[in-house]
Amino acid sequence: MIKENLYIFVVEKILYSKNFLRPPLMKKLDKMLHKAIVEDSKDKIRPVMQKKYEFFMSMLKCALQNVDKGYISKEVMRKMMRVFVRNALNKDPKKIAEIKKKYGEVPAFIVLSPTSKCNLKCTGCYAAVADIKFKTLPYKVVDKIVDECCNKFYQRFMTISGGEPFLYRDEGKTLFDIWKKYDQMFFLVYTNGHFITPEIAKKLAECGNVTVAISVEGMEKETDERRGPGAFKKVLAAFKNLREAGVPFGISVTTTTKNAAMLLQDKFYDFYFNKQGATYMWQFQLMPVGHGRTSMELTISPEQRIKLYKKWEELMKKQSYCVADFWNSGVLSDGCVAYGGEGGYLYINWEGNIMPCVFVPYYVDNIVDLYSKGKSLWDALQSQFFRNGREWQDEYQKKKDNWLMPCSIRDHYDNWRKNIATPNIKGENADAEAALKSKDYKKALDEFDKAVEKLTVPIWDSDYLCKKKGKTKE
Repeated sequence: MIKENLYIFVVEKILYSKNFLRPPLMKKLDKMLHKAIVEDSKDKIRPVMQKKYEFFMSMLKCALQNVDKGYISKEVMRKMMRVFVRNALNKDPKKIAEIKKKYGEVPAFIVLSPTSKCNLKCTGCYAAVADIKFKTLPYKVVDKIVDECCNKFYQRFMTISGGEPFLYRDEGKTLFDIWKKYDQMFFLVYTNGHFITPEIAKKLAECGNVTVAISVEGMEKETDERRGPGAFKKVLAAFKNLREAGVPFGISVTTTTKNAAMLLQDKFYDFYFNKQGATYMWQFQLMPVGHGRTSMELTISPEQRIKLYKKWEELMKKQSYCVADFWNSGVLSDGCVAYGGEGGYLYINWEGNIMPCVFVPYYVDNIVDLYSKGKSLWDALQSQFFRNGREWQDEYQKKKDNWLMPCSIRDHYDNWRKNIATPNIKGENADAEAALKSKDYKKALDEFDKAVEKLTVPIWDSDYLCKKKGKTKE
């Protein structure tokens, strides 16, 4: 705990110091983080650790800049930092060892979608539920899931998705009841932002352990085209409410063929980071799985993916914009983090189906069924489906294979079908089931994977493993 307390101390000094004291304090923090992440990681791939260092520094710089602009309250920043750094990032190693000895591999966090209810119907959305009625997990189940993660697995970070999280209600309870009850945990919430009123923004500030990532598709034209007329103006109103309440927020973008060109332009990032006050941005390349299977034409090409990878490097290193591009930023997580392994996560949807990942829409177990039998989330981790995924991850990481192709299903579909998927898996929806039987679908993904491999292997070999120099940077 000494090291994380030192980090918190230095950041708080920077936060509350006068301008002339900032440069030496930032230099000291920069040196501390570089040593901890890059220099002391002797057994790691050095260029990978350098990317991780650049990512953390970019997030810190963006946050501090927004504090200086008055977009983030110093007190909210202080509360969030203490929960995020002390609890979510730097957990007690003794406690982690106890959990590992008792349960073996457990996830570091989960993604939970407690409701499918949403006011929008975005094209290609992985959570689109046109074929079923809106469904919501009972509050007692949601509370039990979070309690198990917090008190059994010692998780201190959780992602909430949907549907639209701010529409969740059951037994008079909302997610604010969860966030307040588990105040030692940090929550990242994906939202369309339409329900972030001044009152909601103020409640988020009072919580101090929740940050929201608001979905956009580009500027007004692109956002309204996919999300509906007036969606962009509602997003801007949400930004304004969050800034006035002093709550840090981020942006979530689904990368498609329709907005890929825009995501290569500096003006897109300048608008959201500099003018609107975003602290971070997550980019998700449209995955042609589940309902996305019917939107294959929106999937970016291998060549576009490489251009976006190079843009990500530039944004983080030269402009200090905190951007993570899934899957181009696979080096930040050492590859795939699905299947509930150590350092990874799993996904639970509004029906309680437990899946390896938001973008692997297949399951064996259901949390509601497990709880009714006196079992727990840990039992789901023991399925052969999840075990196969973790075995593949372990092998892939040990070989230091191409982490620019991190996704088990999107980047290695043939292997996923042959060596990870099991006969008893069920699709989250009808499209996921249909994908398993479609030869054309498999052919399209296999061809994409081969093309991406051809483009990324030279980058991985030269920039990360330094094979051109005849040695490995480790």
